Amino acid sequence: MENLALIESFSEFKDDKLIDRVTLMAILEDVFRNALKKKFGSDDNFDIIINPDKGDMEIWRRRVIVADDDLDLENEEITLTEARKIEPDFEIGEEVSEEVKLIDLGRRAILALRQNLISKIHEHDNTNLYKQFKDLIGEIYTAEVHHVRPRVVILVDDEGNEIVLPKEKQIPSDFFRKGDNVRGIIENVELKGNKPQIIMSRTSEKFLEKLFEQEIPEVFDGLIMVKNVVRIPGEKAKVAVDSYDDRIDPVGACVGMKGSRIHGIVRELGNENIDVINYTTNNQLYITRALSPAKVSSIKINEETKRAEVFLKLEEVSKAIGRGGHNIKLAGLLTGYELDVIREGNIAEEEDDVELTEFSDEIDGWVIDEFAKIGLDTARSILKQDVNDLVRRTDLEEETILDVMRILKEEFNS
Repeated sequence: MENLALIESFSEFKDDKLIDRVTLMAILEDVFRNALKKKFGSDDNFDIIINPDKGDMEIWRRRVIVADDDLDLENEEITLTEARKIEPDFEIGEEVSEEVKLIDLGRRAILALRQNLISKIHEHDNTNLYKQFKDLIGEIYTAEVHHVRPRVVILVDDEGNEIVLPKEKQIPSDFFRKGDNVRGIIENVELKGNKPQIIMSRTSEKFLEKLFEQEIPEVFDGLIMVKNVVRIPGEKAKVAVDSYDDRIDPVGACVGMKGSRIHGIVRELGNENIDVINYTTNNQLYITRALSPAKVSSIKINEETKRAEVFLKLEEVSKAIGRGGHNIKLAGLLTGYELDVIREGNIAEEEDDVELTEFSDEIDGWVIDEFAKIGLDTARSILKQDVNDLVRRTDLEEETILDVMRILKEEFNS
């Protein structure tokens, strides 16, 4: 009972650690064998009998009886006089088995045993945790915000496991409070010392792909395949989808009636603009679709350099480039081609067109830069645009745009 009481005191925290009794007893045996080696120099002549059902264990020490005048006793030997204190009829050469009570190891040894046991259980937990989350890499996971720091958000799942969401893995518009539930993918598991650090990401392309699997039944069932995903987190994304069944419209199925199916994904990603396009092995058609909503006139592809010249009418250039250049950048990433925009237009108009930088004495440089971001770098290219469309595509106020147009018109009316 002494052993049982001590073991129970050692293992009183096992329920908190969700460790089963059999595993606990195996760890206990390892801990005690180490303690025996430390005290006696070897554990070879010790038998440890485990009873996991009762949570008890016994330690028996086997020694050979030697004469009393044998002064150089080994760990495996006991004198005849000492042996006869256990059994009066023992003789030299016989083997004695004697139970070792844990209490006999001494208070300091027991404290060391307890500390070693705690360390071993933590090591066991960390190994299991590492394996568990290693298998979850690339999967969506939900956890609750426990602490918000400037460069990282600390999350905790239902089992009390700590998960890290670094600032660079957060969508720019993300804002978290303690107690919020957060979804992301498990991107990596790193060992920091002996402790695994679980990294979550909300900016990964894989997160968007997995959201399609979760939210769109045909993707989950394998009827629609997500062929490629590219994104600028929180701003814009392009997703190429395909189906082996000609009866299924993959884009329509993913977007849903009036965007009903994709709306939840957009909201999860901080209103990230998501273009869903039909995948094709026809590279010209693929590039054309990737540059949507712009209408492409023609494309000239160089397969050796993986570059493509895209010919567009003047009014389509800004749509192809997109706000901040996001549309053309993502189209290039999606298709794997470096895309060069070639403007088509009236030759006479182009000849008397004026570079926007020529108006730097009347128009602020940052305003010129805003227009350049959406591919508008000449006077006529801006004058062809709709004011409301420019307000939507740039960070400029309507009043500023109207003022710029007035200045440009004066150039051609003078």
